[in-house]
Amino acid sequence: MKWDDVTLVILAASGCLTLLLTQVSEVLSRLPQIIRAWRQVRSELSGGGTGPGPGDPSGPSGGQDES
Repeated sequence: MKWDDVTLVILAASGCLTLLLTQVSEVLSRLPQIIRAWRQVRSELSGGGTGPGPGDPSGPSGGQDES
């Protein structure tokens, strides 16, 4: 193995490690949001969720006042 090959292997390994650490950092920074969304899904599936609010466009009035 020549020094050129060793240098290329070191550069490739450091690039891959940098990419891996960046991706792990992104996932860890979004973890609280993912956990909140998962808890909301579990709450909705168990029937503990509340219906849409009065100003919610997905509600029965379509977001319009009933007057």
